[in-house]
Amino acid sequence: MPALVSIITPMYNSEKFIDLTIQSVQSQTYQNWEMIIVDDASTDRSIEIVKKIMSNEPRLQLKQLADNLGPAHTRNNGIKIAKGQFLAFLDSDDLWHKDKLEKQIKFMQKNEYAFTFTSYEKIDEKGNKIGNILPFKGQVTYHDLLKSNHIGCLTAMIDLKILGYKMYMPDIKKRQDQGLWLEILKEIDKAYCLYKVLGKYRIRKDSISINKIANIKFQWQLYRELEKLSIIQSFYYMLWYAFYGIRKYSNLF
Repeated sequence: MPALVSIITPMYNSEKFIDLTIQSVQSQTYQNWEMIIVDDASTDRSIEIVKKIMSNEPRLQLKQLADNLGPAHTRNNGIKIAKGQFLAFLDSDDLWHKDKLEKQIKFMQKNEYAFTFTSYEKIDEKGNKIGNILPFKGQVTYHDLLKSNHIGCLTAMIDLKILGYKMYMPDIKKRQDQGLWLEILKEIDKAYCLYKVLGKYRIRKDSISINKIANIKFQWQLYRELEKLSIIQSFYYMLWYAFYGIRKYSNLF
């Protein structure tokens, strides 16, 4: 039997998009998966929508949190109960191309890679394409990742059999995914890119990621508080972060 993939999906007030997100998983050409949706105390119809789909989809699981604890805690709850050899992440408003799992797993198994990622596209709230994000590096080390988060969360996949154990996201407001990738890259040499556009990252008006000035604060927090870098080291990597940010968005279209 093909290896099981555990898909971790944090959800908070996603009634507009969650059904499409689930559909993009159900339509995968690779079918041996479990989708673990962890609801972070939604106040809209998100839970109702998921439960309705669950009645005809045994591979779908829902865990409800009593309090709103943030995306890191929510994802970590999903990681704890995941049973798959492969771990993947898909937020409740993002989408996958139908061959995402199949192509990425073949890429990993053929090369015996523990950690991979892919290219992806950005879409607006209505699903219109904004542009593609093509990673600058095909092989990413710990120091590369300090310069920029080359790995889109919706594209990341981890082989827990090769890695040997589960790892969890740091409980910080932003950059939780980058924090986890850094921890993994302290244990293995590199993450490897499959240069195919296999996901759709949705830009929402209320998304914290659209505020680039505010993101500088979170990036500094990651350097100083999480990775314990010196002020000089943090300034050095912050300059790289700014460089890659300008480069990424100048090449978006």
